[in-house]
Amino acid sequence: TEIYDFLRLLYARTAEAYSYVSGEKMVRYTEEQILELLLDEYLGKRIVLLSPLVKNRKGHYKELFDAIRRKGYLYVRVDGEMQEILPDMKLDCYRNHSIEVVIDRLQVQHKDDKRLVQSVAVAMKQGDGEMLVCDMADNSVRHYSKHLMCPTSGMSYHDPAPHNFSFNSPQGACPRCKGLGFVHIIDKDKVIPDPSLSLREGGFAPLGKAKSAMIFWQVETLLEQYGCTADTPLCDVPEEAIGEILEGCSERLRIPASKARTTNDVYVEYSGLVKYIEQMRDADVGAAAQKWAEQFNGVCECPECKGQRLKKESLHFLLDGQNIAQVSALDLGQLYEWLENLDEKLTERQRAIASEIIKEIKTRLRFLLDVGLDYLSLSRPSMSLSGGESQRIRLATQIGSQLVGVLYILDEPSIGLHRRDNSKLIRSLKALRDAGNTVLVVEHDREMMENSDYIVDIGPLAGRRGGEVVFQGTYEEMLEKDTLTSRYLKGVLSIEPPLQRREGNGLSLSIKGACGHNLKNIDVSIPLGKLICITGVSGSGKSSLISQTLYPILSKHFYRSLAEPLPYKSIEGLEHIDKVINVDQSPLGRTPRSNPATYTDVFSDIRKLFVELPEARIRGYKPGRFSFNGKGGRCETCGGNGYRTIEMNFLPDVYVPCEECRGKRYNRETLEVRFRGKSIADVLDMTINQAVEFFANQPNILNKIKVLQEVGLGYIKLGQPSNTLSGGESQRVKLAAELSRRDTGRTLYVLDEPTTGLHFEDIRVLLGVLGKLVDKGNTILVIEHNEDIIRSADWIIEMGPGGGRNGGEVLYSGEPKESMLS
Repeated sequence: TEIYDFLRLLYARTAEAYSYVSGEKMVRYTEEQILELLLDEYLGKRIVLLSPLVKNRKGHYKELFDAIRRKGYLYVRVDGEMQEILPDMKLDCYRNHSIEVVIDRLQVQHKDDKRLVQSVAVAMKQGDGEMLVCDMADNSVRHYSKHLMCPTSGMSYHDPAPHNFSFNSPQGACPRCKGLGFVHIIDKDKVIPDPSLSLREGGFAPLGKAKSAMIFWQVETLLEQYGCTADTPLCDVPEEAIGEILEGCSERLRIPASKARTTNDVYVEYSGLVKYIEQMRDADVGAAAQKWAEQFNGVCECPECKGQRLKKESLHFLLDGQNIAQVSALDLGQLYEWLENLDEKLTERQRAIASEIIKEIKTRLRFLLDVGLDYLSLSRPSMSLSGGESQRIRLATQIGSQLVGVLYILDEPSIGLHRRDNSKLIRSLKALRDAGNTVLVVEHDREMMENSDYIVDIGPLAGRRGGEVVFQGTYEEMLEKDTLTSRYLKGVLSIEPPLQRREGNGLSLSIKGACGHNLKNIDVSIPLGKLICITGVSGSGKSSLISQTLYPILSKHFYRSLAEPLPYKSIEGLEHIDKVINVDQSPLGRTPRSNPATYTDVFSDIRKLFVELPEARIRGYKPGRFSFNGKGGRCETCGGNGYRTIEMNFLPDVYVPCEECRGKRYNRETLEVRFRGKSIADVLDMTINQAVEFFANQPNILNKIKVLQEVGLGYIKLGQPSNTLSGGESQRVKLAAELSRRDTGRTLYVLDEPTTGLHFEDIRVLLGVLGKLVDKGNTILVIEHNEDIIRSADWIIEMGPGGGRNGGEVLYSGEPKESMLS
């Protein structure tokens, strides 16, 4: 949004500098001001004028002293002591030194003292705009500079420029973390993932299980020094011993000759596992070794900049007592208030410079606030934004650009928006329209349709049964027509809440003291065996609680995931569930080779069926013959893709059907094996509905594809590439796979906004699928704003009351009430 660019300009031009050494306000003087100050403070006193040449740096400085002597100066002040410059004079090159040359010794008499004027001019020139004054009576020293300078310590800053406040610039970025705000460390919990194991059992993950090697002898020797053995569980080993094993020890270790298989005992230095891992990570020893070392990486806040990403000099330029990092960390709503009140706290000079800059910042902030993003901060990493938030930021930027005659296309801009924020978004879209633009929105939201000038309804159903314009006109005209969408809008069709809420199994999962991001040290109890909806306004802490605290805790517990949860105190009830599954809308696989048949594993059953056919048995075919991922049965011209890629150099690649297999992916011999007249390629080209009829007498196959039909995916093909499925379709394929598996009834499913991209009818089908999973005894956690989901839930946990700093509290936990939806 360019707001930070304007903030950098504001700070570079109007902020006041403070010393990071003494905390005093930095000062700068002209030569005339310095003369005035000397007359005020030192009139009648004898002083020494000095020019700083070296500030706290190592070296012997022989050449510097020779150069000073040739200029005619006889004395220097080295590390606070006056010394005569002697021939071949040099210092200890291993110590830090500060050197000032003595320009003049004089008594301050009156304003027109030409000697004083000339000496000050020479001192400022030799000191590159800086000078020191030493009172000969008590040896006290004061600093003067044309640059920004600390009056006590003499430390100076360069004049600020916008790049000094950029964490992407070497002039502004913290030198320790390179502007990231965090540094990589070796995480002890990843080095010792299971403290119940001993050294011999592989308790130290980088070492693995014990073997005859020097590193094991060293660690075992350290354990023995603390009265432990290689078989002692690490949880029983003293903390000091663990510390020395990880960080190393100062004394050399004695490895007995019997262990080292030498004639004499061996004495070796031990630098620790952490040092070893860091050397492998940072050294140029090959990608495999670095990848191995990086698995033990952890992240912590940069100790130098405290996560603020800038150099300490940049962080000590303040406006209204705030540095630029503190201002960037404010919620956008807070930032707007701060700018509103800043004007009265500026001087006349600052106000003259800042007024236009502040106006530009406030204009851009207003657009962000209008699209419901008041809870975000400027410093929020873009990777942590949801798709809807990113889209609304781009929308705010476009509104701010004030372009006219543009066609804007928005795909589901209401993603992640609470009803309260949706109205703000609609006002912003209308503002774009009123400015002379056309806004085309792909959306299922009822309120968005009601506020549209024109609606185009595509249908009548999905897949092969869709692709037609069933209505186009105004909202009022649509209500008069009979389409699937209009039936829901008129209330002819509706998603009815259940007559009776599920009782659950009486058990619960409780997380206590959750305090990550904006969570206010909350305790949350989640009843098991129910459909639970986590709701609340945008930015209220829903994802922080579930996706970034609870799910990583469970994932770490069940699967030893490396993802770190946000801070919390404790969790109870883990024994009541046996696995956790995050059912999101991401693609089924990383490549187009993945499809619904492979994901649900029905393709394995289909291949087994083809292997049992007489023609396949005569030819000796195995299941691998009917896979397009391996050599043998696939078309080798296209590698089983069904198409060939033609590289166009400076243009996007072109995909053309393979001329050998004509897109069927298999070679001629494989396609000759047929079941009821259909080849394996023909089967993959069937829709789910067709496949249900075709495999009616094959129970193993039918059970799995029937579930795909039940979740409303009867129109997609069995072999449809996963990258052509929408997010909602991908999510339902995953749910179908879960429904078709044998279930323990103790699974916790997490779904973050599953209604994204779904029509009213799709939501009805989705609720049916979720209901089946819950009826098996499982628990489903849904983060959602959709009213139909909220009404149909067995339990509601509402976060709020606002977004960002105003959220993070549990407002309500219990069965849904109709009053909550008003």
